Amino acid sequence: MLDTDKIAALRSADVPPALHLIEGAAQPASDGGTLPVISPLDGKELTTLARGTAADAEAAIASARAAFDDGRWSGLAPGARKAVMLKWAALIEANALELAVLGVRDNGTEIGMALKAEPFSAAATIRYYAEAIDKIYGEIAPTAPDALGLVHREPVGVVGAIVPWNFPLMIGAWKLGPALAAGNTVVLKPAETASLTLRRVADLALEAGIPPGVFNVVLGEGAVVGEAMALSMEIDVMVFTGSAPVGRRLLENAAKSNLKRVYLELGGKSPNIVFADAPDLDTAVKVAANGIFRNSGQVCIAGSRLLVERSIHDAFVEKLRAFTETMQVGDPLDPATQAGAVNSARQLEQNLRFVSEAEAAGRQVFGGKRIREETGGFFMEPTIVTGVAPEDSIAQREVFGPVLAVIPFDTEEEALQIANGTDYGLAAAVWTADLSRAHRMIRGIHAGLVHVNTYGGSDLTVPLGGVKQSGNGHDKSLHAFDKYLDLKTAWIKL
Repeated sequence: MLDTDKIAALRSADVPPALHLIEGAAQPASDGGTLPVISPLDGKELTTLARGTAADAEAAIASARAAFDDGRWSGLAPGARKAVMLKWAALIEANALELAVLGVRDNGTEIGMALKAEPFSAAATIRYYAEAIDKIYGEIAPTAPDALGLVHREPVGVVGAIVPWNFPLMIGAWKLGPALAAGNTVVLKPAETASLTLRRVADLALEAGIPPGVFNVVLGEGAVVGEAMALSMEIDVMVFTGSAPVGRRLLENAAKSNLKRVYLELGGKSPNIVFADAPDLDTAVKVAANGIFRNSGQVCIAGSRLLVERSIHDAFVEKLRAFTETMQVGDPLDPATQAGAVNSARQLEQNLRFVSEAEAAGRQVFGGKRIREETGGFFMEPTIVTGVAPEDSIAQREVFGPVLAVIPFDTEEEALQIANGTDYGLAAAVWTADLSRAHRMIRGIHAGLVHVNTYGGSDLTVPLGGVKQSGNGHDKSLHAFDKYLDLKTAWIKL
């Protein structure tokens, strides 16, 4: 059970201004600039962030470069790095409720989801990669008898990481865990609308024993700090989760600078496909609703397109509407809340604009209004849009809000065509009792992750990555190390 008294105390606690972390020290912006942090719970200023400059980014990069080059982290025995990271994970867990409440005040995720998906998930991720540090080996090539070919795995150097606002700790840990475990140094830029928890976790990393300069945090705007990172000649790899336009910009700037590798996770328009022979339609209804409406739809893999076989379409939608009406949208710090706030006024306006466009196109909309306006916060009803055509904007573009586009289909082939008919390819789901059909759909759907008779819930043992314009590279699992380790061949004449 959540400690409601402690949550209440943390809710009202003052939040000091957030400063950069460079070379192990908290530092204001070089020009003294700040950005307001507006809480989505009430629309009021919660605190301020240092408004990073290009000079701030360059200072953090220089710190990370020096820390990598002198081996203060990469030169440690794997077991020593492991011990530090395990201590870091333990500190994150010990401060979990504080981190979760701070994150809710910053980005609006409902507390039940935030606690599990943010600090506890981040701690588990850091621990997973810490445990893997001393279990990754080089290779001996099968060469001729007069030669020895060795393949060494070495850290790439300085990693620049830019993470989004929806699950900053979870997604941040997906990048920080393998990057640091591999021996790299990191410059992290959190999202302007969700920086506070990652900044706090960086302090916990220092407390755990990660040396100064190994993990630096620069706060501020992506157009300034992120741009400077992408243009830097001293960052070896960039990793990013966010929008496609920003991903393209990072690639362009990498080409303009040192051709650094850039790994991108750019969201999706994920299809959740329900066939008439789904083994449990009531479960499919509940999972479909939670797969788009929890965290107000602000989930990269959210099942934002619901494809329903026509023979069950009307009955399924009616059940979905009935279940959605039972979902409690409210105060994110109330443990009973099932869907919290939209992250920002800007995001809320974008969500409502998509709904208005759908209504103007003659689609039927259930929900779709701003609610709890009297609180000053940014809340929106779960929204179901029916009669959607596959080519509609609401079925093609990522809304990133609690908006579900429902599309009927008649055949398996049509379902595949609709599912693959967007620029994205991050996730999908198939509901069917036909094992052969399930495997055909897994093969046919162009996505990095395909669920069967469920949605969400995959753990760290499997990779997450997209195809098409959903990006490249993989977070999670041991495959994540591929981004942060170089292969070096030694060819020895015997």
